[in-house]
Amino acid sequence: MRVLVVGSGGREHALVWALQRSPSAPEVFAAPGNPGIAETALCFPIDPADPAQVAQLADDLAVDLVVVGPEVPLVAGVADAVRARDRHCFGPGAAGARLEGSKAWMKHVLAGVPTARHRSFGVDEHDAALAYLEEFAAPYVVKTDGLAAGKGVVVTESLADARDAVRSYLSGEAFGDAGRTLVIEEGLAGPELSLLVVCNGDPDAALPLAPAQDFKRAFEGDAGPNTGGMGAYSPVPLVDAATVDDVMERAVRPTLHWLARHDAEYRGVLYAGMMLTADGPKVIEYNVRFGDPECQVVLPLLAVDLADVVHAAASGATPDVRFSADACVTVVLASEGYPASPRTGDLIEGLDAADALEGVTVFHAGTKAGPEQQVLTAGGRVLNVTATGTDLAEARARAYAAVAKISWPGMQYRADIAREAANAPGASPELPR
Repeated sequence: MRVLVVGSGGREHALVWALQRSPSAPEVFAAPGNPGIAETALCFPIDPADPAQVAQLADDLAVDLVVVGPEVPLVAGVADAVRARDRHCFGPGAAGARLEGSKAWMKHVLAGVPTARHRSFGVDEHDAALAYLEEFAAPYVVKTDGLAAGKGVVVTESLADARDAVRSYLSGEAFGDAGRTLVIEEGLAGPELSLLVVCNGDPDAALPLAPAQDFKRAFEGDAGPNTGGMGAYSPVPLVDAATVDDVMERAVRPTLHWLARHDAEYRGVLYAGMMLTADGPKVIEYNVRFGDPECQVVLPLLAVDLADVVHAAASGATPDVRFSADACVTVVLASEGYPASPRTGDLIEGLDAADALEGVTVFHAGTKAGPEQQVLTAGGRVLNVTATGTDLAEARARAYAAVAKISWPGMQYRADIAREAANAPGASPELPR
């Protein structure tokens, strides 16, 4: 099998890594890739959000499967373009990708699915949006309608800050056109759950992967601004098989059925971001691709051939999905100034020493090649330091031992990733394996 992975971040590095370890031994390419991916796969410097370029490269390489990593190419219709060339693609078409491309539309799809009370507002509804905020108690939640690289959400205890977010979004100051429509919703209370679901076009055949939990806030203790994710772990001690089944029946399958009824057959991963409230699971958001950094902790636990899983789903078959009994933790290393204004171009030291530790893999997320085979920072989230272990405590210890080997000026990270979960009683719940 020949597989093309589209994207350049840590999620795509994890996908390439997992595919190359598949027993079926597929030949893996990447576009555009990154320095970490380029160590083991041939990379092609195309625009991943250009459907024509991706489809043509798939033809030129004669691949059997295209796996699209990020949301921007999916919203742009890359999967549609690839399928139009009679090639399999793991990723929804533009119709299904609208779930992430428009949060307001996603809320429309969620009619009948448990979610937060909410309303959408356009650029000319500034006063109405501010008035709606007054209907809620803290925390206040303001979201861009469009894509904002995981940063278009403000969750704040301050009504003044929420009002400022409304003004900056609707004016276009914060996120341009992506924020000129926004969603205001009630703040939900409870632990979060990330559930990645493999979909093959049949809503009733959708299969959940191992549950994960990520850390969105920039600083320890869930302080600071929202980010694209500062770390993650799997499995989640408080989530058992019954909870997963509940999320599938109350949220995921009804959503997939709605899409199918509206000519949006869904093949790929549906990421359900859930809040486990006192009233039961409620949808916070849907993403239309592997979560980042959740992908980095779910794939290392997969006990079957990833190439077979994604090819089966892309072709409409039902894959076999099972997981090991291990645990996995990933810690994001970020640049100084992230998420507002990350500094780039710093020399990264210690990569080989970290990668050499038992159970550790370092995924490149925002790096670039420097002179003499050096690796430099090239983004906000730079590396995903990932480790497996027999339980969360061991995986976490290994991950942070690897973090201690890596350095660059201004490097920042959270020291509390999976700390509470690793110390929880019964930190290895009964899950589908």
